[in-house]
Amino acid sequence: MTSYAPGPSTALLTDHYELTMVQAALAAGTAERRSVFELFGRRLPEGRRYGVVAGVGRALDAFERFRFDDEALAVLREDDVVNQQTLDWLADFRFNGDVWGYPEGETYFAYSPLVVVESTFAEAVLLETLFLSIYNHDSAIASAASRMTWAAQGRPCIEMGSRRTHEEAAVAAARAAYVAGFESTSNLAARQRYGIPTTGTSAHSFTLLHDTEEEAFRAQVASLGEGTTLLVDTYDVAEAVRLGVEVAGPSLGAVRIDSGDLGVLAHQVRRQLDSLGATGTRVVVTSDLDEYAIAGLAAAPVDGYGVGTQLVTGSGHPTSGFVYKLVSRADDAGRMVSVAKKSKDKISVGGRKFALRRRNARGTAEAEVIGIGQAPVNDGDDRALLVPLIRDGKVVGREPLAAARARHLASREELPLPARQLSKGEPAIQTLHLDA
Repeated sequence: MTSYAPGPSTALLTDHYELTMVQAALAAGTAERRSVFELFGRRLPEGRRYGVVAGVGRALDAFERFRFDDEALAVLREDDVVNQQTLDWLADFRFNGDVWGYPEGETYFAYSPLVVVESTFAEAVLLETLFLSIYNHDSAIASAASRMTWAAQGRPCIEMGSRRTHEEAAVAAARAAYVAGFESTSNLAARQRYGIPTTGTSAHSFTLLHDTEEEAFRAQVASLGEGTTLLVDTYDVAEAVRLGVEVAGPSLGAVRIDSGDLGVLAHQVRRQLDSLGATGTRVVVTSDLDEYAIAGLAAAPVDGYGVGTQLVTGSGHPTSGFVYKLVSRADDAGRMVSVAKKSKDKISVGGRKFALRRRNARGTAEAEVIGIGQAPVNDGDDRALLVPLIRDGKVVGREPLAAARARHLASREELPLPARQLSKGEPAIQTLHLDA
């Protein structure tokens, strides 16, 4: 029996039609029919060579609060969303099935069965919108973030997109970016909820608050210490760098450049810092960076990247395009039968799935192998991908965020070299379906 966590209900974070399907199934006597649903993407976003699974922990948290409490039921009753039979069923709703899925941070490909939900039709269909909204958002962010951290070649990336998206999406984005290798975030709610390191010093407004740039720098250093990061492009970059070292000394922590030709300026600033004896002062760049801009700065003396708009907004990352489809259900005799959608360009593959990552003797991934009806044979070098997330209605797959972060780095490293390419191309490995 599901034990629901305290906190606001997530039951109405769903689409109207999920409940009308439950109503119709209750009336038809098919609501309790055993069913298997699958969350997957038919393809990677155009040109992408791999994707990253994120949002698993958030989905499990939301699942634990998925209950139709008095407030939720009142909305459905007052607006005649569903009939009384359905309201009574929802009032007693408890998910008692099983959920398997790719663990957070794992890489994925076309038709990877990222989530497999086994329960009754009514119980399983209710989770569709909740799971899709979380997985689609967080995986899109993490997939973009992974490309950025790979392009950064070990230099730290800082997530700073809070002001460019919805306030709650900002927290989720910071979490997804951290899973994919970002070192820190500017978002304090992400620190509070998930323990993600935060960082931040000052914006141009702080410099403009003072009569001179020197006054602003002295105020910041007096408050935050000589290890702070000074923003040096409010007026003249070279003069600001000179003032910064004069005020903080050669132990100045870092300077940040937020405009102009970042590559050229980084070289100029590095030379100037070194000439002033500030050889340990880091150069951090910001300003609408994406993976292509980061890769373009690979040869520049840049020590870190601040990324915002191009990570958290739709213009910076393509959608994951995940769907949630019924792939198997019991027939009138109680036998499980495969079902699939055949619509043009929206085909699904029927049958309960099992998945493993086929690897060669060197540990390099070669294929995503999907078994239909039974698990594919592991030849010893392969790696199983699906893990239990929910068993008999109880969450069993929760893990520390650090585990997801470490998993992503390991999963990404086992991909073949073409996965690193930022140019558009085919997926790094192909997906193979094996019938039982």
